[in-house]
Amino acid sequence: MTDFLNLTGKRALVTGGTQGAGGATVGLLRDLGAKVLTTARSRPETLTADAFVAADLTTASGCEAVADAVRGELGGVDIVVHMVGGSSAPGGGHAALGDDQWQKELDLNLFPSVRLDRLLVPDMVARGHGVVIHVTSIQRVLPLPEATTAYAAAKAALSAYSKSLSKEVSPKGVRVVRVSP
Repeated sequence: MTDFLNLTGKRALVTGGTQGAGGATVGLLRDLGAKVLTTARSRPETLTADAFVAADLTTASGCEAVADAVRGELGGVDIVVHMVGGSSAPGGGHAALGDDQWQKELDLNLFPSVRLDRLLVPDMVARGHGVVIHVTSIQRVLPLPEATTAYAAAKAALSAYSKSLSKEVSPKGVRVVRVSP
C-alpha cells in the first residue's frame, strides 16, 4: 500500500454506511487503516456497537447524537463521507408532490450534511485539516421528472451548498469534495 492510500490513524464518519455504496466505503476506509464510525437508524448484525451509532439523520437531534458519538468514540474526525440519501417520492411529476414530500426529500438528502458539517467542520478548521465528501447525484443536472423531481432538487441544493462550503473552508485546510454518481 502506498503512503498516499494509507489512512492509519485517521478517523472517519460515513453516514448511511451499512449497505450498498455506503457499506463499501466503510470497508475501503477500514482496509486503508482508518478508524470508522457509521450510522443508520438501526445497527445491522454485521457491525459492532463501537463502530456504529443508531440515529435518524433526518432530525437535528439525530445529527447531534452522531456528532456526540464522533467526539466520544473517535475523539474527533478527519474524514466525513455523507452517503445517506435516497428518494421515496411517488411518480407523477411535480404535481404529485405535496409539501410534505418535498420536506422529506430535503430532510434526507440535504439537511443531514448541513447539520453534521455545522457540528463537525469547525473542529477540522481549528486543526487546519480535514476532508468532507458530499455524495450528490447526476440527477442534480439530469433529473427524471416523472419520478425524482424533489430528490434531484435536494441533490442540486447539496451540490451548491458543497461548493459554497468548499470556498469557505478550503483556504483553512479543509477539503470539500462533491461526488455525483
